[in-house]
Formats: sequence, structure tokens, C-alpha cells
Amino acid sequence: MNQPVRVIKTQHDYETAMARLSALMDMNIESGSVEEGELELLALVIESYERTKVAPVIPDPIDAILFRMDQLGLKPRDLVPMIGSISKVSEVLSRKRDLSLAMIRALHRGLDIPAEVLISTSSHGDIDINAEPVYDYLKFPLKEMQERGCFSGFSKHIANIKDHAEELFTWFTQGISGHNSHALLRAPMHQSGAREMDDYALIAWRACVLKKAQAVELRTKYTSGIITDEWLTDLARLSRFETGPLLAQEYLADKGIVLVIEYHFKKTYLDGAAMLMGETPVVALTLRHDRIDNFWFALIHELVHVRKHLTQDYAFILDNLDDKTRTSVEEQQADEGARNALIPQEIWMQSDVKITHRQDDAIRLADELRIHPAIVAGRIRYETNNWRLLSRLITGGSVRELFEKRS
Repeated sequence: MNQPVRVIKTQHDYETAMARLSALMDMNIESGSVEEGELELLALVIESYERTKVAPVIPDPIDAILFRMDQLGLKPRDLVPMIGSISKVSEVLSRKRDLSLAMIRALHRGLDIPAEVLISTSSHGDIDINAEPVYDYLKFPLKEMQERGCFSGFSKHIANIKDHAEELFTWFTQGISGHNSHALLRAPMHQSGAREMDDYALIAWRACVLKKAQAVELRTKYTSGIITDEWLTDLARLSRFETGPLLAQEYLADKGIVLVIEYHFKKTYLDGAAMLMGETPVVALTLRHDRIDNFWFALIHELVHVRKHLTQDYAFILDNLDDKTRTSVEEQQADEGARNALIPQEIWMQSDVKITHRQDDAIRLADELRIHPAIVAGRIRYETNNWRLLSRLITGGSVRELFEKRS
């Protein structure tokens, strides 16, 4: 006699249902009978209860690979195109090397193993294995990024960063600025000049800048129009203080602008950039030339970009200030704005130091303008193209050291 099937709520209900299921399975049940319907329904009720109480068995990806190899009659050497080398195959199959995303993607396609099985014991569950990679991840400056500590917080030890390039870079850039990080990092880069920069190194540098900028807590939201000629002149006067660059960082933060110091990567030839992080302007300097005059010129140059050129459609402006072929209107305006903020043109044209190139005249002009003498010396050296002039005013404290001591 069949029994009504009820929803299982307790362990006692479960044990009773299991006993009834066992009894039904021992019976010679006819197809289409009431007992067959009870058996099927009871099995569904038990399965539903077990899903809520019993932890699912996590399939082992290596066991799945070995099983598939046995099915297809494959040898370890047949996995070399998917894993990389016979030594890597050996290490993976003996569980001495973790599967990378590139391996998982290749094994999924090559052996037709379900992606969810291959990623079941990894941290890649949120990645679509069937989608094509966003980048050629091996082109990123992985070694430089590792040396900067970009991957230091990654959850597992990585012996060879190239094997795990995709997951390392994806992890590092995850959640940048609360946006789709890939879309943000791939936004158009506006640069002028003749020298080509490495796109992958630039993306990596941009990611490092945005990670730092995102960690800065600003007390004020940036308001368009806050940057004026007078504002830039006041900023330039902070240069006369020994800690002027640090004061400038605070000065900008008070107006909702983030200043980040991030050294350039090889093949980028960068002095600085202006970019948007949401609606927040970010000025990033590389200190490629660790001189006081270069810091102040590059800083104000980027701030002129923020003032005049930076928009959501023009959100990443790169600058190699050594490139003499920079002839765009934007670059000319930024150069002129920086020169005038530091030393107004009418004052410069009437100054003695422009003619004499003497140290005491340079110091006198700097005192008059309340700026650092190195800025006057830098202007003379640039206009004369004589980089030996007024060297004593240029040499001195390191801007890098100031920021490194603070961090």
C-alpha cells in the first residue's frame, strides 16, 4: 500500500523517507503503477532535502583530466599544446602546479571537460572561460609589476608569473574605481609627439595610478572652474618650501584633485598624465627627471590640462615633456600655462637673469616671485639649451625621497 509523500523537514522525516525509498527499490514495480509514481516523487523530495543539508561533492579537475585522457587514449605528451611543456604537464598531473586560466581554457576546449569542473577548486569561478581573453596578458610588464609589489596580495604563491599572467593582472585591476576596469583601462589615450609608447606598459602604469588614486580619501568634490591663473600662481609659490611637493599634494586634495606619484615603466617615456577617475581629476607624475624644476613644471602642465582639456570624452592625456615634436594646441596651451604660472612672461622678459645667466640674479628673481630658484634656473637652461648653466641651483633635495619617506 503506497504512502503519501510529504516534504522532508527533519532528520527523522529524512530517515523515514530513505527507509521507504529502499523498500520501494526492492519491490518489483510495474511501469506506470502508483508505486512507480511514489518512487519518483520520493526520490525528488529526498534529493531536494539533501541539497540543503549535504555539502556538494567538489569534482577534482585533475581526476577529470586523467579520466578524459583514459577515455581518449591520450598520453601526457598529448597535453603539451594545452599546458605548455612536458615538465609542466607532469607537475600539473601530479598536483605540484596549479592550473592557470590559460591552461583551463585550453583543456576545456581541447578535452571538452566542463569549465565548472576545471575551475571548481580554483579562484576563477567568476571568469567566463568561453570568452576570449581581453588582453594578450604576456605583453604586460609583469616582472616590473611584480617588483613594485602589484601582486603581493594575491591569495596563492605563484612560482612563474608568466603562467598566471591573466589571473594576476585581472586580480590587480579588479574593482578599479568601481567601474568595469577593462573598459576604463582601455579608454582612448591621448598623446602627442613622435615617440611611440608601449601600450601594455601604459595600461599597467595607468592601473597602478588608479589603484593609488582610489585609496585617497578626498574631503571635497572637484568643482569645474576652481583652477584659475591666480590659483596656479599660489600653487607655484609652495615651491619655495623644502616640503613644497608634499604641500602641493595636500593643496590639490583640498580642491578634490588627486596627485599620484607612480614611476614610469620601461618604454613609456612618461613625465606625467592627467586623467579622470569617475568625475575626479587625477594628476600622475613619474618623476622621471628627479629635479625640483621638472616637478613643478610637469605638475602645473597637467593641471592646465585638467582646467582646459580634460573631459569624459578626453579622459586620459599623456605627456612626454622631452619630446620637442609636441605641437598640438592642447600641449602648447599647457606649456604656456605652466610657464606663466611659474614665471609670468612680462616679468621674465624684463628680468636681468634672462641676459646675465648669473646665479645671484636668478635668486633675486626667485625671491621676487616667491618661488624656488631651481625653477628660474630650469627656465634659463631650457631656453638656452645649455644644461650646465646654474647647476648649483638645480642640484639639491630629491623629490622622490620626499614622497618615499611619506609612504
